Amino acid sequence: MRKRTRRRRRLLAAGAAVVAGLAVGLALGVFGKFDDVIQELTLPLQHEDIIRQQSKEKHVDAALIAAVIYAESRFEDQTSRAGARGLMQITPATAKDVERHSHGTTFEFSDLGDPEINIRYGTYRLRELLDRYEGDVVAALAAYNAGPTNVDHWGGGDLSLAEIPFPETRAYVEDVLDKQRAYREKYAKELGY
Repeated sequence: MRKRTRRRRRLLAAGAAVVAGLAVGLALGVFGKFDDVIQELTLPLQHEDIIRQQSKEKHVDAALIAAVIYAESRFEDQTSRAGARGLMQITPATAKDVERHSHGTTFEFSDLGDPEINIRYGTYRLRELLDRYEGDVVAALAAYNAGPTNVDHWGGGDLSLAEIPFPETRAYVEDVLDKQRAYREKYAKELGY
């Protein structure tokens, strides 16, 4: 009987300690910080100043830029097997094309490791594709992933998500559109909304 009473008291004391810890955590805002850490892990955002600047300069939705970066690299500088580099995974051929059209003269492949240059070139490319497909985001994203030649064969600016024949590209476009909504919702202040 005494053992049960002592065990019950210990359980009540432990429960009270947990409740007190939760109350202190709530009072100090610890759980808000925990939520911030979880958000950074599941939906990271970096270089928001560059994203905002490029969004304004090139008239491309900031959440769309962030979503493309997320889909391409999860905000980590890397080089793909195909030779694409940086946050927005720019290929050397695309980079040279962007440089030529934007009247640049000093580009080197290693420059794509610089977040500012990479985001500038990637946003320039997004703007080109949005213009090419008359603002159709699905077609522009499909072209960013699979190339404009494929998208032109699939219907160009009239392309619907369901009509994208490459499962990988269709999944890419769906993911970017989903993440665009999430970035707009979760990082409205940071992205300038």
